Amino acid sequence: MDEQNPLFLIVDDEPDMCWALQHILKTAGFRSEFALSGHDALNLIRQHKHALAFLDAKLPDIDGLQLAKEIRKLVPTIHVVMVSGYFYHDDVTIQQALHEALITGFISKPFLNDEIIRIIGSI
Repeated sequence: MDEQNPLFLIVDDEPDMCWALQHILKTAGFRSEFALSGHDALNLIRQHKHALAFLDAKLPDIDGLQLAKEIRKLVPTIHVVMVSGYFYHDDVTIQQALHEALITGFISKPFLNDEIIRIIGSI
């Protein structure tokens, strides 16, 4: 991450998952905010500058990959990490999204705290 104190966005329809990710990020010294829907995420993207977005693959109002496209239209430089219990890293859909640079990374649920920090460090 280039910024001194980057802001991360967490998008997941499960409040407990948002809390867990926020806790991991805060413990590592990162700032974050969360949205429980794609609609709310797009509103936050328009309001604040985020360095990275953690997106759930399945949201009630929009598919995570479609949301990634919408976010990239608004902020082409943002890093997008898909976090999913639905897809796996070797899934064709995920590999295609990585190849097209729609997403920067992928983490399977359940994940280890270190995986979150490691992917931030790799970007």
